[in-house]
Amino acid sequence: MPTLVELRQVNKYFGEHHVLKDVSLTVDTGQVIVVVGPSGSGKSTLCRTINRLEAIDSGEILVEGTPLPTEGAALARLRSNVGMVFQSFNLFPQYTARENVALAPVKVKGVKPSVARERATDLLNRVGLAEHADKLPARLSGGQQQRVAIARALAMEPKVMLFDEPTSALDPEMINEVLDVMKDLVAQGMTMVVVTHEMGFARSAADRVVFMDDGRIAEACDPEDFFTAPRTERARDFLSRILPH
Repeated sequence: MPTLVELRQVNKYFGEHHVLKDVSLTVDTGQVIVVVGPSGSGKSTLCRTINRLEAIDSGEILVEGTPLPTEGAALARLRSNVGMVFQSFNLFPQYTARENVALAPVKVKGVKPSVARERATDLLNRVGLAEHADKLPARLSGGQQQRVAIARALAMEPKVMLFDEPTSALDPEMINEVLDVMKDLVAQGMTMVVVTHEMGFARSAADRVVFMDDGRIAEACDPEDFFTAPRTERARDFLSRILPH
């Protein structure tokens, strides 16, 4: 499979704090990379550098072999190819679910409003929310809002989807409805980079688990290898704390 995203020796600082340390990673087309690790290990920052929500200090990030543009129209084009789903849903409160999903294709890609609305309806159906299309976000549960956010990212027809802790703001009973949508995307061959604490999803859906610790990639391997025979002491310690005994 061709490489879709590549990070080469990426470094990122917040002031004196060295958040990403010589991080190198490849994501092939159709691959699902799940990034795990303790809080503060650099997982979310790694995710946010891929569509330049965070600028890097050194190294290189390439999407389809082209270095990440820094600004302007080229960056806007890149962002339309890289969908992002955040921890918080970031929906426009004054717009219905369907309007939230249809907005970016019209504004960014120049899609006709009628076409965008039809596609938004299809996408909301795909994430199990057809009957809620005309509701404002305030009338939706957290899980429903996150599914609208996923549909909104899909509306741009991205080549890769980034998920930054997409279930961490949700009540436990809402987590599975979001993970089920993500599993459907996996089954449909979507290229995905997922930062999550949901180890069941990591184990069942990932092609590769990337374990981060203190700004570095400490391990990157097949999920079964990671969960049954982690190579580093740090990963063993991490898993012992979060997996049921």
